[in-house]
Amino acid sequence: MKTLALIMAGGANRNLSVLTQMRAEAALPFGAKFRIVDFALSNCSNSAIYNVGVLTQYMPRSLNDHIGVGKPWELDRTRGGVRLLQPYLGPGITGWEKGTADAVRRNMDFVDEQRVDTVLILGGNHVYKMDYRTMLRVHLETDADVTIGVRSVNPFETHRFGIVTTDANMRVLNFQEKPQRTRENVASMGIYAFKA
Repeated sequence: MKTLALIMAGGANRNLSVLTQMRAEAALPFGAKFRIVDFALSNCSNSAIYNVGVLTQYMPRSLNDHIGVGKPWELDRTRGGVRLLQPYLGPGITGWEKGTADAVRRNMDFVDEQRVDTVLILGGNHVYKMDYRTMLRVHLETDADVTIGVRSVNPFETHRFGIVTTDANMRVLNFQEKPQRTRENVASMGIYAFKA
């Protein structure tokens, strides 16, 4: 299966106040010499995904400088590798990107050029370790159009996440974005696999 990973690394976070005044959340330092985006990039490399696009928008310079050509993650390749996808204006494209779905939509020409079977959407501001191959294998075996990475969360924290309701076969029946109250506690991890 040919996979393209798109890392959403363009946002500002008002909750982080002064920390994101000079750089995107994904570019924030973590553990002295690392940046938050390193988790997504390392997870891709460790999952043998060597075709990665990083979608940027807000204050991208330090993020671009940090990623460079992708050498620390073995993403400095002539085929695939890492590409920094900056927002742009052009014929039929006005204004800046309005959220994750719009950022992906505006880069569909890049996705189409890659000739892949699966597009993996990842957050560039998430701290976790994961081998995506298991999720991608399930996505392929079930012939799903979309597969969502989920985890259980504390019922008092559901207002912070997209909450998923599934049936016994793990098919998604409902998705609520940050509900104030819900009986469900299965949250989206912000990891999505789509048929290209």
